[in-house]
Amino acid sequence: MMWKVLLINRKQTIIMMMKRNRILTINFVTLAILFLLCGCNNIKNEFNIVDYGAVSDTTIVNTKFIQKAIDECAKNGGKVIIPKGNFVTGTINLKSNVELHLTKGANLLGSSSLSDYSTSNIGAIEGPAFNKCLVYAQNANNVKITGKGTINGRGDKKNFPVKIGNTLGERPMLIRFVNCKNIDFLDVTLKNSASWCTHLVDCDNIVARNVVIDSRVNTNNDGFDIDGCKNVLIEGCTINSGDDAICPKSTTSRLTENMVVKNCRITSHTSAFKCGTSSRGGFKNITVSDCDFSDTRMGAIKLLQVDGGILEDITISNIVMNNVEGPIFIRLGNRGRKYDVPTEQVYNKKVESEGLPPGTIKNIKISNIKATVVSDIPERCGIMISGIPGHYIENVVLEDIEISYPGGGTKEDAKIIVPEDEARYPEQFFFGKLPTWGAYIRHARNIEFKNVNMSTRTPDEREKIVMIDTL
Repeated sequence: MMWKVLLINRKQTIIMMMKRNRILTINFVTLAILFLLCGCNNIKNEFNIVDYGAVSDTTIVNTKFIQKAIDECAKNGGKVIIPKGNFVTGTINLKSNVELHLTKGANLLGSSSLSDYSTSNIGAIEGPAFNKCLVYAQNANNVKITGKGTINGRGDKKNFPVKIGNTLGERPMLIRFVNCKNIDFLDVTLKNSASWCTHLVDCDNIVARNVVIDSRVNTNNDGFDIDGCKNVLIEGCTINSGDDAICPKSTTSRLTENMVVKNCRITSHTSAFKCGTSSRGGFKNITVSDCDFSDTRMGAIKLLQVDGGILEDITISNIVMNNVEGPIFIRLGNRGRKYDVPTEQVYNKKVESEGLPPGTIKNIKISNIKATVVSDIPERCGIMISGIPGHYIENVVLEDIEISYPGGGTKEDAKIIVPEDEARYPEQFFFGKLPTWGAYIRHARNIEFKNVNMSTRTPDEREKIVMIDTL
């Protein structure tokens, strides 16, 4: 039905019902009710992408239609609606005061063609092969991604191979926000990124609540990468990631600080919680509590500082770890990377420091941990806490901890000398098998074990704890 509205005065309005050429006179209150009943988008500030030309059809790329809805919404703020259906898109740019809302049954699908991804956004200095992304925001405030729908990058190796010949293939991230404030991720499902899933750089005031991340279709499938961000809450999330699940980073002098992770269920092929893939500025005031890190390979908790910054005031408590490798790895190293140019990771054993002086690790408490370590790779078992000569890890408390190890070490294993590898990429199993089945502590001072019970399920001829250069 078509309506035409004519203003008579402040009390009356003539509405022409064009279909029957009838004229009705009603007051403003009735008129407002009619508009609400008609579901007027302008009144609700809702912008359905279908109204802007988007089509639920996996053969159609809807980038320009979705972006038009975002641009219209950004003029006065509001909600961009992704309705039930399958909507393919390339890079879209979110803007201030815009909520991207995915209704139940909505699937926002990443294009399988690299040409549909923008090259104009700020890239990833730590992983330049991942410069492109599906959902991007820069210098935006009050941005939300919400709803019971799904953002699916469709990032498998067929669409986005790791290598093309001898060259790294380009693999878009799912989400990247740069220099944004007041960000909410609520209830949404994020899946199948071609590389990192959610990368937040120099952002403040972040809430991720009841988010599901399911991303294991390619390599480097991190969950949340939080780089130089302040005031972060990750709560009630379920993460199944192919790489680091929650990974605070620091590629600039800006710290990642004031971060809380709680009530999350995490499984990962690489680690559940990891500080310090990059660590130029560092990390301060981080709390992780009441989480399940079960079914995680290559180390559940990793606290790393190798690029000259600080890592301090970290509290981790009430964590369950069933079927994990390497429950705790704390490493102060001397890679010294400045991150002043885009740099891919270097995993070589024989590397030198890149110039920045060593940083510091201190004031860490890890408590109320129950872990069952399961692995057929001995290099991935055991606790390792290691600084470097002349630079100590300081003030670490492990309290009320129970760990069951597989055992099986020999007398020859007990003679192993662990290399320093000061500048190498910080991964525990890169050091090789440890001469202890329980905990290896080196170049550290004020390390306390309080009510720490460690056992093996089969005999092991190595020492329970080995300490070298400890004060």
